[in-house]
Amino acid sequence: MSSQSTDLPLWPGGSGEAVGDVQRRLAALGFDVARDQPGAYGPGTEAAVRRFQGRRGLRVDGVCGRQTWSSLVEAGYRLGDRYLYLRSPMLRGDDVNDLQHLLGALGFDAGRVDGMLGERTAAALAEFQRNAGLTTDGICGPATVAELARLGSRADRGANVATTREAEALRAGPRHLAGRRIAIGETGGLAALADKLGGVLIEAGAVVVVLHHPDESVQAAQANEFEAGVYLGLGVLDGPGRRASYYSTDHFHAVGAKRLAGLLIAELPAPPLGIPSSTVGMRLPILRETRMAAVLCELGPVAAVVRHAPAVVAGLGQALTRWVTAPIEA
Repeated sequence: MSSQSTDLPLWPGGSGEAVGDVQRRLAALGFDVARDQPGAYGPGTEAAVRRFQGRRGLRVDGVCGRQTWSSLVEAGYRLGDRYLYLRSPMLRGDDVNDLQHLLGALGFDAGRVDGMLGERTAAALAEFQRNAGLTTDGICGPATVAELARLGSRADRGANVATTREAEALRAGPRHLAGRRIAIGETGGLAALADKLGGVLIEAGAVVVVLHHPDESVQAAQANEFEAGVYLGLGVLDGPGRRASYYSTDHFHAVGAKRLAGLLIAELPAPPLGIPSSTVGMRLPILRETRMAAVLCELGPVAAVVRHAPAVVAGLGQALTRWVTAPIEA
């Protein structure tokens, strides 16, 4: 199965070579699928997919869809497995993630650690090569990997210049909604709520775009094109509760988005949405591919959300107002 397979999604109960490919990739990553026959999407494979999805910050449903498959492919790369350089479409993978983390720990701003090799990562790579006395070609090959490993062993792996610069940019922003560029998005089920929130923010002086598209990657591209300073996505939970997700990996989290996620949970009304609530770091496309502070706020049950829309909109608006006043933790 190629990295752009047309066999997706793969469901429990299915079978074939594509399932076998998924099983081999899961096993290579340490997820046990031995309970199932090769090529059979049985309980063992479903359980392994669920564990992988949970570990990678994806939606946990046991189905190998496009996002899960792409993540499986990306997880198979280690730094040094292939040459890394700027190209279109962008190279993606855990090797790019490791490159960004090492560059950031060494003080070179490769942008957020998102596993996507864009222009900022390419520029940071070339700057590192220049400072290390390597050939400055913007290609991460064996010599560059070796030098990164040598210098990275002495770096503070917990530090990342991208996090520092994100925090500085947020601190420098205006402390009011007026003039703020805000993207509100929904992928289905909450169109009226998104439109209402957009209207409230426009009345407060914000510059707002409301995005209605089922594909998170399309919405991310639209929010980036709009040059939003913050993105707030609205989604539906199957049961009662409130969940706010922000972008996070093992080595990085979006500091502004994490702050907004906490404010959303604090401001949204528990009754009638229910007591279960959480903020969680995830790697969903809408959080990973946006270039601004981005939070996905999922609410349920949908009937209660619709019935009490004014209170929900008020809570969302208050959270955004508090966030622009103090976008990161003091």
